[in-house]
Amino acid sequence: MNQPAPNVSKGATVARVTWRQRFDRWREHHRDVAVDSLRRLRATPLPTLMTLLVIAIALALPAGLFVLIKNVQTLSEGWDGNAQVSLYLTAKTSDAQGRALATQLAERVDVKRTAYISRERALEEFKEQSGLGDILQELGENPLPAVIVVYPAHDTLEQAQKLRDDLARKTEVDEAQLDAQWVQRLYALLALGERLVLALSIGLGLAVLLVIVNTIRLGIENRRDEIVIVKLVGATDAYVRRPFLYTGLWYGLGGSLIALLLIQALLLWLDGPVQAVADLYRSTFALAGLGLGTGLLTIVGSVLVGLLGAALAVRQHLRAIEPG
Repeated sequence: MNQPAPNVSKGATVARVTWRQRFDRWREHHRDVAVDSLRRLRATPLPTLMTLLVIAIALALPAGLFVLIKNVQTLSEGWDGNAQVSLYLTAKTSDAQGRALATQLAERVDVKRTAYISRERALEEFKEQSGLGDILQELGENPLPAVIVVYPAHDTLEQAQKLRDDLARKTEVDEAQLDAQWVQRLYALLALGERLVLALSIGLGLAVLLVIVNTIRLGIENRRDEIVIVKLVGATDAYVRRPFLYTGLWYGLGGSLIALLLIQALLLWLDGPVQAVADLYRSTFALAGLGLGTGLLTIVGSVLVGLLGAALAVRQHLRAIEPG
């Protein structure tokens, strides 16, 4: 006996979208939006170029000063190692006592070597360098003291200052002078320059931010009708915001790349004269650029400023555009 077949209900099947498919769609959408934003910038080359140049110059100024300070620091490396301590002996110290003191100091572990300059030799050197020999002869006596030049064994200014303070306590020493104050002044100026570069970077970074905010605001106003239409068909704020964020990204990226090119061009322009001066002083000094790490930091920072400026502009002006 044949039994009837069981009833099989037929209905619509539910298609499941995997996370991989969602990610691929999200990635394709972002790619399309990024390409479209870049295409819109290329469609207006002159305004885009002017904006990029303003951003590039604002970035190149502090970056160029940073390169200058970095090269001066490189040039001054080891200068503090040339510090020397000049010990001016008292008038009561005889020539024999001065030479004995110089020999004694040369045996210290913190002293590399010493050089003794007698009063007579100091007078002769002063006559040759100053051209005041006739005037000194009229004085009748030698006014210059004997000098012991001490070369520290260490290469830091702090240790040289400690040595000077120690030698100044000698009874034969009238005055101890560290002949490296100009290096200290240079380091102080470099430290001041670093702070000025930081302040200038912050100020010009804010200027770049304002430029991008104003540029994105104009872009929003020019596309007001388009924004209203896409909102009418159900576009979310994130969807509307995305093209302008990519526009800010392109401005930040393009401005930083042009800034790096400007700095490199300046270095190439200065390389010839700098090498000529270095050759005159028999130096191997060569100009150094920003470096890979600092260059990447400049690009990333500029891109972040571009994104931040675009986000601020969109947040401020996009809310005012709603379908009527």
